Amino acid sequence: MANLSDNYLTIRSRAEIELKVKGSKFIGQAERCRTETEAEVFLTAARKKFFDATHHCYAYQTGLGEQKKFRYSDAGEPSGTAGKPIYDQISGKDLTNLIVVVTRYFGGTKLGTGGLTHAYSEAASLTIAEAGIVEEFLTEEIFIKLNYHDYNTIERLIHKYDGKILERGVNEISPCFRISLRLSLIEKFHKDATEATSGRVKFGETA
Repeated sequence: MANLSDNYLTIRSRAEIELKVKGSKFIGQAERCRTETEAEVFLTAARKKFFDATHHCYAYQTGLGEQKKFRYSDAGEPSGTAGKPIYDQISGKDLTNLIVVVTRYFGGTKLGTGGLTHAYSEAASLTIAEAGIVEEFLTEEIFIKLNYHDYNTIERLIHKYDGKILERGVNEISPCFRISLRLSLIEKFHKDATEATSGRVKFGETA
């Protein structure tokens, strides 16, 4: 595998759980998001869904490496007792491209700062567990133009590299593929495809 970092961990799917602690009800929700805007849209929807709740605390993280962005909020709970514990569950599991919202309905019994921290952390952990964790990869689309007698060779290479065929067609008189391939494998794929066809294959020529 190339040194290029193109893999990351995120949640598999949207999830919702409920946790009760000394009368208070905590509702955890998680959703995948690739941008801060998508995270904020989900947060707004969560607030509307449980509009009568006491607090809507959250944390989200998007992007990879130096492009990584995160934000968390206690939403009126004592400082450091809600948003940070939720975020710690995200960062501790090395996850990105997700938001976790934990909504609280106050049950009449104060939990104290330690109790709140534990409750929000547990709710976030349970929500992430319910959503499941999956490894995903950054990909790039590639347009391939080739000769007819190289068609099967290139198709086998695409499958070898776990590429996804998005489109098959004919460009002028030549067959072509539009595929999606993991970033770290593109350079090696180009090399193997070029060698396998003695240089007849062409990349990125859409016209």
